Amino acid sequence: MNSDNKDLITQNASSTKILVVDDEKLLRESIQDLLSIYNLKCTLTADGAEALNLMSEQPFDIILLDLIMPNVDGYQVMETVQRLYPDTDIIVTSGEATFQSASSAIRHGVKNFLRKPYVPDELIKIINNLIEKRDLKHNLDKMHHAVKVSEQRYRFFVNSSPDIIFMLDHQGCISFINKQITEILGYTQEDCLGQHYSFFVHAEDIEKAHFIFNPRISNLDIPHKTELRIQAKYPTLDTPHFEIRSIAIKLNHDKAVDHLVNKESIGIYGVARDISEQKRLDKKLSYQLYHDTLTELPNRILFRDRINFALTQAKRNNTQLAIMLLDMDRFKLVNDTLGSITGDKLLQKITQRLRSCVRESDALGRVGGDEFGLMLSNINSRNDILHLIQNITHVLEQPVTINNNEIYSTFSIGIAVYPQDGDDTETLMSHASIAMYNIKGKGKNGHEFFSDHINPTWQQSLSIESGIRKAIQDDQFEIYFQPQYCTDSKAISGVEALIRWNHPQNGLIMPTNFIPLAEETGLINDIGEWVLEASCKKLQQWIARDSRLSYLKMAVNISAAQILTPNFVDFILTTLEKHQLKGKQLELEITENTLMQDMDLVVKKVTQLASHGIRFAVDDFGMGYSSLSYLQNLPLHNLKIDRSFISTIQTLGDTNSIITAIVAMAKELDMHIVAEGIENKIQADYVKALGCPTLQGYWCGRPMPTDQLLTIVLQQLGDSSLKLA
Repeated sequence: MNSDNKDLITQNASSTKILVVDDEKLLRESIQDLLSIYNLKCTLTADGAEALNLMSEQPFDIILLDLIMPNVDGYQVMETVQRLYPDTDIIVTSGEATFQSASSAIRHGVKNFLRKPYVPDELIKIINNLIEKRDLKHNLDKMHHAVKVSEQRYRFFVNSSPDIIFMLDHQGCISFINKQITEILGYTQEDCLGQHYSFFVHAEDIEKAHFIFNPRISNLDIPHKTELRIQAKYPTLDTPHFEIRSIAIKLNHDKAVDHLVNKESIGIYGVARDISEQKRLDKKLSYQLYHDTLTELPNRILFRDRINFALTQAKRNNTQLAIMLLDMDRFKLVNDTLGSITGDKLLQKITQRLRSCVRESDALGRVGGDEFGLMLSNINSRNDILHLIQNITHVLEQPVTINNNEIYSTFSIGIAVYPQDGDDTETLMSHASIAMYNIKGKGKNGHEFFSDHINPTWQQSLSIESGIRKAIQDDQFEIYFQPQYCTDSKAISGVEALIRWNHPQNGLIMPTNFIPLAEETGLINDIGEWVLEASCKKLQQWIARDSRLSYLKMAVNISAAQILTPNFVDFILTTLEKHQLKGKQLELEITENTLMQDMDLVVKKVTQLASHGIRFAVDDFGMGYSSLSYLQNLPLHNLKIDRSFISTIQTLGDTNSIITAIVAMAKELDMHIVAEGIENKIQADYVKALGCPTLQGYWCGRPMPTDQLLTIVLQQLGDSSLKLA
């Protein structure tokens, strides 16, 4: 035996289990010695019965089997192995080499037959061939199993997918489709196989389908994505929408024939995802985005868009159109007295009536809480507009009955006409709004066209509004301080912060010239926050210069819009903390009308701030809301007698019963009194005689800049050398 033949044995031989079955002991042992040379391990047995017992206990890969043995011979072993252990290979080693024995071995599946005595190398070669063959079979079985598992997994994923997965052949016919087609569209797989895709696609989407499902060679491996409507087997009100992702693929994957690829060898693989619900949601959201949910009218965005479109048509056709803004008068009163639900129902009823007045070519929208917009196209003259206004007025003047309440509604209507009043949506809407507010200022319940006589006033207001915004950005505002004198000590006990606009071109502008517009435009909130911040900062600087000034009380005016903002309380407290001031050093002045805006909310906020030591004064007392019950409901500290009452005292002997009543009431309620508008000694002496402890007005001191006020305060403290840096 040649030892170089060790290389014949495959590397996996050591794990091969071999059973040697032979009744000749010497031969068994010689085979064992031979196999050990090749690192092959074997088990030895002398007869067939023992061999079968061993095989029942553990599997063997190869059996070297003698045919002629006592008791159970080799033929019986072959028969049992073929029946029970078909994966075991048998090598017959027998001295009997008759045709009958060979045929019997072949019938039992034996392909290897060695006649004794045999050449060892030949035995080793047969064993090695069997080992290699078994390894190859094992690898093939493993591969087939992996392919089977992969195919099962793929089928599971395909059939479990929530999407429709399909394949089209080169003619566009369905060659595969998963089970989701039944659940989503009602078709069976058999309904679809062999059917052309155009049978299922909505007629209006056929062109798109032709484009993405065309199996062009140039489209190979290029993904496409589009949306198609697919007809269900049983048609519904809305045709289902699908997002289609597809790719052209080679139906024959043999790389050796890549150069032979043609249209007939290309198909389409695709995934169709049902997006019908998403489409319905998008449609709903789009509707809500551009419509008022209460009245179902176009909202401001869509209304303006329709004006834009109508303007384009009007410019092309050289026609006129009109924009009307209709604002319901006293709608807030309805909400406050009958509740918001009744107010909503009223708006819905009004919408129905307005719809009955307009043409199909016109556009009606809800552009504000109680404000409607109406766009009239193709008008010939002002008479067309007046005729519609007459119809609207007639329809709306009829009472609306809601929950047994008869509600009468009137409207202030502003009109702007293209092209004379503007040639773009923004200008026309703005001019219609100006006309509408102008008629409101004249008593409401009427209509007005935007005209040249309104324009100068509007231009001035627009200029002031623009200037206010710039003044906030460029820090053009400054604070003047008017002293409040204590009648007992004859010294300054506090100051009121008053805003001035230091305009770069127009000089010092008084608040009466810009505060009303700031309130109308909503800029009053920004101005109010600036005044409070600047006033607290000044007081902090004064105290830092001289701690004796910590006794001063800073009075700051607060508007109704400010106090109703959600962050009002937080802003006040944060500002005090930022400038290291105590609550008692700040007094917030509010008017009676401010208190009545939302009594419950105002009471809550005022009480919350008062708990931090902040004082509250009612400014212009006696000029606002007539009910005095709020004086007991709110933690108020000061009443400021309005200057209009003080101005009636001009000579010795003049009296005013209202002033007397206010002072008496304040004393009864344990509230402090400030008389503002004191312009002469007669007025000062009069209110002092009534027991008014604090005076404010030109006779006491005009509003003045910081350095001037500080000089006066320091002088009364006996230290005139200190000045503000």
